[in-house]
Amino acid sequence: MPASKHTPIRTCVACRTAAPKRGLMRVVRTPEGTVVVDPMGKMAGRGAYLCRNLSCVQAALKGKKLERSLKVALPAETAQVLLQMAAQAEKEVTRS
Repeated sequence: MPASKHTPIRTCVACRTAAPKRGLMRVVRTPEGTVVVDPMGKMAGRGAYLCRNLSCVQAALKGKKLERSLKVALPAETAQVLLQMAAQAEKEVTRS
């Protein structure tokens, strides 16, 4: 009988909800100091996780929760990418 595969659990920095890693968006501060969205969840660096909904992304940006977690200022371009990804994810959920 095969053992069930372990599912990594991560916590959203905005709402503090624990969820499977694959269901969250990962933002990474790379070793070079840049901040980027990590769609595959495998980049090297300090990571922070967000739920894939607009309210969590907006709360994280407004409260500077990502900046605090990553210990670096968040570029405006990265914030825009996060907002677009969350909006797209919400559209996909409403279509289902």
